[in-house]
Amino acid sequence: MKINSNYLNLEESYLFSTIAKKVNEFQINNKDADIIRLGIGDVTKPLCGAVIDAMKKATDEMGHAETFRGYGPEQGYTFLREKIRDYYSTRNVKLDVKEIFISDGAKSDLGNILDIFSKDNTVLIPDPVYPVYVDTNIMAGRKIIYLDANEENSFLPLPPKDLKVDIIYICSPNNPTGAVYNRSQLKLWVDYANKNNSVILFDAAYESFIDEKDCPHSIFEIDGAKSCAIEFCSFSKIAGFTGTRCGYTVIPMELERDSTKLNSLWLRRQTTKFNGVPYVVQRAAEAVFTQEGKKQIFETINYYKENAKIISDTLNELGIWFTGGKSSPYVWLKCPNNMTSWEFFDYLLSKAHIVGTPGSGFGKNGEGFFRLTAFGDRDNTIEAMKRIKELF
Repeated sequence: MKINSNYLNLEESYLFSTIAKKVNEFQINNKDADIIRLGIGDVTKPLCGAVIDAMKKATDEMGHAETFRGYGPEQGYTFLREKIRDYYSTRNVKLDVKEIFISDGAKSDLGNILDIFSKDNTVLIPDPVYPVYVDTNIMAGRKIIYLDANEENSFLPLPPKDLKVDIIYICSPNNPTGAVYNRSQLKLWVDYANKNNSVILFDAAYESFIDEKDCPHSIFEIDGAKSCAIEFCSFSKIAGFTGTRCGYTVIPMELERDSTKLNSLWLRRQTTKFNGVPYVVQRAAEAVFTQEGKKQIFETINYYKENAKIISDTLNELGIWFTGGKSSPYVWLKCPNNMTSWEFFDYLLSKAHIVGTPGSGFGKNGEGFFRLTAFGDRDNTIEAMKRIKELF
């Protein structure tokens, strides 16, 4: 018996455990300190009323024999897939219901999608990066090539000219940098993928925050994307489902490799390894697309957007370089006075009692940068920016 030794190649992720340890130690020695946390990537506002009402109704249905649901379709109930199809149509993207798969979140699918690809494929991943992209490929033993995202390219790297890869990860709006690709930039990636027979894994988890007209919400808004891209999205940020768990993946019928439709491979994988998202959760997700649901969730999104604007305005006033904050809930700033990421973390905690996330935890190109989140309380966000103004 042998283990998968690729797991031994993973680096221990000490980022958030180190943050927690540092904050706890500080609190022990500074019991009266009012600490404001702007490092969390989780939402803080509750589920909206329309979602809760739909969940309660579905729960009641499960208590009666005539409306009880057992195993559902692994690819998701038609009622939710149709709503997602209609949502895409508002972006002038036409999808068939069979191209939409309901899951328990984008993170799961981003890792599980690798089941349908050969371990011999070469993977292109930007740095800094959301860790699941890297770790899941290390677990499978694939060769990873890192693409530099940095201040010079505004953390929006473009396709390499003299390099051919098989799998490409793109996250826009990006976690952790908050940077967003525009239409012409994404077109370059689509053309590159089609030319090189590559597949783009497009993470659109934060698309609901986009408010710039030239920044697509879906890669399928780009001509040619259906023959080279798979899109992952989630209800976590658009509707606060981080603890409820529901997302979806779109695999166009046009996407083929080795004369095989990837849609068919994913369907076969899901029907074998996945029993579907609970009926109650899918009914809750369906309510997101109702008139009342859309009104309520966008009130929450606008709340977070205003927090991002408050942070961005403060950094602009102080002359601190940053990306994000617009069309994104994340603000990625350059640490002042040439501090390292952890030096700035310690400085901000000790002097202003504010917690953020050191950029070095997302890759080597994150060194010297720092992530702040807009997913906090409004009063806390205002107070934190007041403290930062006083500090700098």
